Amino acid sequence: MTISNDKVVTLVYQLKVDDKNGDIVETVEKDKPFVFLYGAGSMLPKFEENLKELKTGDNFEFTLQCEDAYGLASEEAVMDLPKNTFEVEGETEEGLLEEGNVIPMQNNEGQKFNGVIVEVKDDAVTMDFNHPLAGDNLYFSGNVIEVREATKEEIEHGHVH
Repeated sequence: MTISNDKVVTLVYQLKVDDKNGDIVETVEKDKPFVFLYGAGSMLPKFEENLKELKTGDNFEFTLQCEDAYGLASEEAVMDLPKNTFEVEGETEEGLLEEGNVIPMQNNEGQKFNGVIVEVKDDAVTMDFNHPLAGDNLYFSGNVIEVREATKEEIEHGHVH
């Protein structure tokens, strides 16, 4: 069976920055493989495009340019937030506001995302909301473990059960 829309794909892979000699960002192994519904819109389009028509047992190796992955880092995604944004009942949790900490946030529309603390000032906190891999080319190498038909319920829900 080949990878195409409405198929459940199980992969193992290694993700590196830039190329096959780059730093390892993530390793997914057989004991906890990566499983997704192909064509459901949950994956980077170029990631799926590179897997299309592969079969169980096939190896893969490809690079996504940053524009086809998480885009270029944007200055607009780095902003100062008032320090009181991080208070709960007038208090800020000890150790929360430290450079490098990743803080889960939510905007006014309820959308959730993570921000990294870049700097803590007297009255504000500089946060970077760029994806951690923004500006990076992504090199994937791996193996297709399994391809199967998605169930009707998986297709309706848009994800694997």
